[in-house]
This record gives sequence, structure tokens and C-alpha cells, in this order.
Amino acid sequence: MTSSTASTRNGGLLETPFSMGATAVAAVTALLSVFIAWTGYNGGVFPVIGYQLDILTGAVALVFGLGIALVALTAAAYMEPGFGE
Repeated sequence: MTSSTASTRNGGLLETPFSMGATAVAAVTALLSVFIAWTGYNGGVFPVIGYQLDILTGAVALVFGLGIALVALTAAAYMEPGFGE
């Protein structure tokens, strides 16, 4: 019977520096998209830039931002370690 010498590591959200960074990007992007959606729902102005938001731009920002957060979180969870490991 043969046995494999290669071992696979299960990825985690806080296992490697890449996964920590991707998790942080996902969290910041999700919070920012919710903030922009809330500002658009209230018909406010985006801080610093001064862009007038409405409910449509808020909804688009929410969907786009949560999509980016989902991709970053998936990359953080399933990305295998690189050449240095």
C-alpha cells in the first residue's frame, strides 16, 4: 500500500497574511457599501467627494460592494499558500 507524502492545508480566514488582508478588505468593503446604501436611501451627500446620492445609486453601490466583499472573503477562505510556504 502506498501513502501520499503531500499534505493539504485547509485554508482559514486568519491563517496567512494574504487571508488576513483579504478578510480585512471584505469587512471594510461590506461596511462601506452599507454606508453608501444608507446614505443613498436618505438622499444624502457622499462625504469628502460631495456627490449627491439617491436610492438607485445606493442600491447599486450596495450590490457592487457586497459582491466585491464576497469575492474577497471567498479568496481569503480558499486561497492556498504561495511559494514561500
